[in-house]
Amino acid sequence: MTQQTTRTIALNLRESQRTIPYVCGTDVWRDAAAFVRERFPNHAVVVVTDANILALYEARFQALFGEHERFAGFLTVPAGEQSKCRTEKDRLEDELFARKLGRDTVIVAVGGGVVGDLAGYVAATFNRGVPLVHLPTSLLAMVDSSIGGKTGINHPAGKNLIGAFYQPEAVFASVDALATLSEREFTSGMAEVLKYAATLDFGLWELLEINAERVQVRDTVLLQKIILRSAAIKINVVQQDERESGLRALLNFGHTVGHAFESLSHYEIPHGFAVAGGMRVAMRLSRNLLGYPQALVERFDALLAAYNLKHDYSSRFQNDDIWSIIIADKKSRQQQPRFVLMRTPTDYVLAHPVERGQLEEAL
Repeated sequence: MTQQTTRTIALNLRESQRTIPYVCGTDVWRDAAAFVRERFPNHAVVVVTDANILALYEARFQALFGEHERFAGFLTVPAGEQSKCRTEKDRLEDELFARKLGRDTVIVAVGGGVVGDLAGYVAATFNRGVPLVHLPTSLLAMVDSSIGGKTGINHPAGKNLIGAFYQPEAVFASVDALATLSEREFTSGMAEVLKYAATLDFGLWELLEINAERVQVRDTVLLQKIILRSAAIKINVVQQDERESGLRALLNFGHTVGHAFESLSHYEIPHGFAVAGGMRVAMRLSRNLLGYPQALVERFDALLAAYNLKHDYSSRFQNDDIWSIIIADKKSRQQQPRFVLMRTPTDYVLAHPVERGQLEEAL
């Protein structure tokens, strides 16, 4: 594949007067190590990752970050959604204290969405907040979870119910890391790209329809284009609404029911697959309640099928159980769920109330 020029997008946060670089390209981890050395020369540096990532890249990160005078080594968690929990958060904090690390510590989160969310939450609360740098290794993390400052852990009552908004110092997305992903992980990440296409960029929808085969063989040139386009969409939304008081809620399209599928499967269904299922439900609610065109519902189903994301999870779970999870969702008010729905590909409603019967019909 053709070597790609590294590109940087700036996330400018007006309220905090901060600029956060999002760097995307091939082999940008070298840039990340240089950034940490230059920005934090006197801080301790600890890399938080999962066991799978450490097995792949330990020597690489030892060589890169080991040059820092105060490199404090690695902290690992088991791979998988189950690590986004209080137990692992407590364990990471205990280990930070055991290594006598304090406020002058930089946490470098290397991994997918689970590592980023968990390490980000630790960074937000350890000594009331220490610097955080994201090195996302999954497609989902590159286009979504590493951008915007959402951190958190899960609770038996639901996904991401405990957490904080906490912005990183920078994000370094190395496209070549995607070559190591399993087909399932890569496909899961594509669901978040499809979410942007369905809600904010119909041109991206058309690009994904035309290039499904090239995307699935992981054409590096095309992937960098798609990642940068997706990241730019999310950055634009976050700049307008950092703490999800309005527009940023649009990025939850498909997530209300998707989180229920995840939770009820005990996270056997990967996040992206669950969100894809949730988007199918949201499309049907949009059609039934707001007149979204049936032709586009069918076309989006076909797009999901092209990326191996068209699945029916509704029949796996009881409607009672789905409803119970949904009314505990962060977006619910007075025990009534609020959904992000679409009128057209460019017109949306951010908090549409949905009654139980309406949801069951869409399911």
